[in-house]
Amino acid sequence: MESITINKNVLRFGYYSSILLAVFTFIAFGLGMMAVPPAGPYCPGDCFGYPYLDSLSHFPKDYYWMYFAVFQIIIYVVFMISVHFIAPPDKKINSFTGVSFGLIAAVVLLSDYFVQFAVVPISLIKGEEEGIALLTQYNGHGTFIALEELGYVMMSLSFLFIAAVFSRQSGLGRILRWILIIPILLIILFFIFYSIRYGIDRSYRFEVAAIGVNWFALIIVGILAAIVFKRKLKKENGGS
Repeated sequence: MESITINKNVLRFGYYSSILLAVFTFIAFGLGMMAVPPAGPYCPGDCFGYPYLDSLSHFPKDYYWMYFAVFQIIIYVVFMISVHFIAPPDKKINSFTGVSFGLIAAVVLLSDYFVQFAVVPISLIKGEEEGIALLTQYNGHGTFIALEELGYVMMSLSFLFIAAVFSRQSGLGRILRWILIIPILLIILFFIFYSIRYGIDRSYRFEVAAIGVNWFALIIVGILAAIVFKRKLKKENGGS
């Protein structure tokens, strides 16, 4: 009886975290799309450059998406752990590796986003401008972009390893596996393309591609995984 209770609890965690993951990613994605960068290669006009001190004029509207992204990443960790607990014994090594890469991604991205909205704006408001150029999100070769690239590469690797958890025997499982595998393949292709074309001066082009691929995958995976967890939960309830 205890194992059934634990199993149901895991399935509930997985179900609700899947739904919340899709919802928060969708909101963050929408807000991120509206925060058109006023610097770099995708700037539509009225652009500013180094040392990016004019960026305060874009606070707080360019930061809203990060608040939702913080909650999204926390939910993503809960989701990854839930997937690990439903993995069959022979796939536990895959799921645990996926969780490990997921935790790396979460630590990198949470630190990156929290520093961005907790340090940069208030420093500019107080006139403490030294070092801001390296930290700000508008610097295409700054620490913010570099850490985002690292974080989303780690997230793609976490997808790759948890893909094995979902069964090939069901149509939904096969779809989930491919959606989880495709991001790392696309990210490798994008990295090669931008590196060949722009060298190390790729600015935030690769970062935009990486975040777009991962967030689109999170929305779809969240929806489909919610169905998987719901079906398993119904099966457990029917058998109890």
